[in-house]
Amino acid sequence: MRRFLDGLYRWSGYAAAVCLVIIFAIMLVMAVGRQFNLNIPSGDDFAAWAMAAMAFLGMAHTFKRGEMIRVGLLLERLSGRTRQFFEALALIVALSFLLFFSWHAFRFVRDSYLLHDMSNGVVAVPLWIPQLFFFAGLAVLTIAVADELVHVLKGNRPTFERDPPKTTEELLARVAEGGGV
Repeated sequence: MRRFLDGLYRWSGYAAAVCLVIIFAIMLVMAVGRQFNLNIPSGDDFAAWAMAAMAFLGMAHTFKRGEMIRVGLLLERLSGRTRQFFEALALIVALSFLLFFSWHAFRFVRDSYLLHDMSNGVVAVPLWIPQLFFFAGLAVLTIAVADELVHVLKGNRPTFERDPPKTTEELLARVAEGGGV
């Protein structure tokens, strides 16, 4: 099960990266295409949908790698069982919100499908298709937070929590690679 979940988060991150490449390609063709009177019909729509898909599909991977911004002012000052309790409480609150948002995202996609909503651009696209990536990203993030909650409730440190750097060189290496301290 662990390999499956880690693979799910990794492939969600890969899908987000593919969306980033798609955005780049569309924007490049649109910018260079202006010089040659070449236009991508509904290019702005496709770039916007890819941007939304990238943001949502990348959240679970970002969360599990510890790269998501967390405000740990309280948690960093706690230790032991107290810290574990508040870490679990924060994950329960996050999971509650994510379940709410995921459910409503699912209903949003379902309603667009049932009502045959179409985009208003030059290229008519069923709106449930780009909306599906929004729901998929939220669903994978919900699974990641639930996975992390189970991990913390078992008495483990959160997987996204990195050990503090032991040397100045290690600190500088983390900062240089863009990771958190």
